[in-house]
Amino acid sequence: MAGKKINLTDQLKNYFGFDTFKGNQEAIIQNLLAGNDTFVLMPTGGGKSLCYQLPSLLMDGTAIVISPLIALMKNQVDAMRNFSEEDGIAHFINSSLNKSAIDQVKSDILAGRTKLLYVAPESLTKEENVEFLKTVKISFYAVDEAHCISEWGHDFRPEYRRIRPIINEIGKAPLIALTATATPKVQHDIQKNLGMVEAQVFKSSFNRPNLYYEVRPKTANVDKDIIKFIKNNPEKSGIIYCLSRKKVEELAEILQANGINARAYHAGMDSATRTQNQDDFLMEKIDVIVATIAFGMGIDKPDVRYVIHYDIPKSLEGYYQETGRAGRDGGEGQCITFYTNKDLQKLEKFMQGKPVAEQEIGKQLLLETAAYAESSVCRRKTLLHYFGEEYTEENCGNCDNCLNPKKQVEAQELLCTVIETVLAVKENFKADYIIDIIQGKETSEVQAHLHEDLEVFGSGMGEEDKTWNAVIRQALIAGYLTKEVENYGLLKVTDAGKKFLKHPKSFKITEDNDFEEVEEEAPARGGGACAVDPALYSMLKDLRKKLSKKLEVPPYVIFQDPSLEAMATIYPITLDELQNIPGVGAGKAKRYGEEFCKLIKRHCEENEIERPEDLRVRTVANKSKMKVAIIQAIDRKVALDDIAMSKGIEFEELLDEIEAIVYSGTKLNIDYFLEDIMDEDHLLDIYDYFKESTTDNIDDALDELGDDFTEEEVRLVRIKFISEMAN
Repeated sequence: MAGKKINLTDQLKNYFGFDTFKGNQEAIIQNLLAGNDTFVLMPTGGGKSLCYQLPSLLMDGTAIVISPLIALMKNQVDAMRNFSEEDGIAHFINSSLNKSAIDQVKSDILAGRTKLLYVAPESLTKEENVEFLKTVKISFYAVDEAHCISEWGHDFRPEYRRIRPIINEIGKAPLIALTATATPKVQHDIQKNLGMVEAQVFKSSFNRPNLYYEVRPKTANVDKDIIKFIKNNPEKSGIIYCLSRKKVEELAEILQANGINARAYHAGMDSATRTQNQDDFLMEKIDVIVATIAFGMGIDKPDVRYVIHYDIPKSLEGYYQETGRAGRDGGEGQCITFYTNKDLQKLEKFMQGKPVAEQEIGKQLLLETAAYAESSVCRRKTLLHYFGEEYTEENCGNCDNCLNPKKQVEAQELLCTVIETVLAVKENFKADYIIDIIQGKETSEVQAHLHEDLEVFGSGMGEEDKTWNAVIRQALIAGYLTKEVENYGLLKVTDAGKKFLKHPKSFKITEDNDFEEVEEEAPARGGGACAVDPALYSMLKDLRKKLSKKLEVPPYVIFQDPSLEAMATIYPITLDELQNIPGVGAGKAKRYGEEFCKLIKRHCEENEIERPEDLRVRTVANKSKMKVAIIQAIDRKVALDDIAMSKGIEFEELLDEIEAIVYSGTKLNIDYFLEDIMDEDHLLDIYDYFKESTTDNIDDALDELGDDFTEEEVRLVRIKFISEMAN
């Protein structure tokens, strides 16, 4: 076959029924047929799988496709069998098959019926499979989702790093590696690891013009925002990504309770349910799938109309991959992400305990994601720049930043300051360190390098950190600075940057979007599109203050601010409706609700307000399964750390659950646990603090109480305090 040119278009029509190839497909296939190693970078929906499916049918022997997910293999094998009369044409070997199924696969391969064999990397490394494959004529190897090889990718898998040695053991044949997301760094890492540095690289543009990108602030009303969005897009298919399995299940239940046809999908579900949910989504029996990132690799559904990120992903690779599942048919694809800096802090916490190098990489990837979310530059420009592609349009017309452009400000001098500082520290440091120097912060790291003596130290104290961040991010996109590939994150000055310093010209930046302030100002806008009623909000606050004086408890003990905001948005006028407000359980509604409902009802009548009944987000009683179990365990005086262990959650997550329980009005007695772990004076100091304080904010408490107290202790005592004072 090698070297012989054949008419591929006829073969394409014959096997797959398509008239023409997309993008680079034909050149890639010719290269592979000629026996050459091939590296394919093609965005999701560009038609990667055809690049190895067609050649496998045309070449002698069996092609081995190494693929990361069982669901994906099943999907692709079914698709291949649909194109052929012969069921044995495609098979997979993975942990889901029993012995007799595996024997059937082997006999089909040996009889020459099988052109494509999908193998999970974990199965490829098994001794008996290696021995069997040595006896098979192999046409070529394909490594799909090749970014899994790279620790810089978003899905580092150690088994993927062992592919090359195993291939060498089985027998040499051409190799094709395919991925939908690879920064220059990841590409280099993959090629090095697979021993294919000389391979011809085919790179398609990563721009998906039909996708609309938007980042929204994640407020207390995020569930409501999502419900509203879905109801405004009825009968369209959508995917919602969450980081934790727990959140996936909770959100799916809330959507169902609000009349949305949604199901959950994550790796912890039993595989029959999971497969059923995936198939129902593909068959359009359900509209929305709520999933962890375990869902979607290789899912070939062309008409997903929106992808929502409930939590910011761990990396831009992940983000690009997941948003890329929208609008694969070239039609509408809305990509909405909810962002708060708090989520990044959570993700950083998860990394603790991993090897230092991995933590460093993880941190860099998170910083890139934050830069993308906070930047007010065209989202397309930022994304494509990250993947090493230049986007020259000034306004893409299809992202939130381009549709609502911000005013630009001249930053020529600021850029000169940044370039001077990067050069002054010998191009050896990351962005946050550069900003510390410009801002004149004498951190221990700055002092260790004696950089407080530099002339540039403190030269930019008049501007905020956020402005300096914007200058650096936009200078990277403009090509004045670059980030070191090998040591991720070190800033270097490019030739263009040095030229700029000698002959400065105009450099305009747009200020970053400010997500922190948005959260503080929540009362003014509440649930995104559904504004809080400011007059009612301030009346509710007055009523809370009055009650707090009368009952001698701090105001937050009665209802927290987000609960009041929700009341001033949804206008509940019965105790039943009040219980649909976040943070209001039956106990609280009974104890304090009467007066609040009366006030709201009177306000609605006097101002002739129509209440948004349809937007009453119904909360889910079932959420309480976990809560009931926790309450029962505490009644039995089980130590809290043991409860967390038995529920398979972190101690911190358990505290979140317990706080939700006491804040919504249920009394819990955790004295038995506190006596065990805390000194009595210590406990009283914290308790007295909350008695006097007007806020229940933990950071404020820690500032006030000093270094002798840990966050965990303060949270535990706050639980005791709320439970005793309010419930």
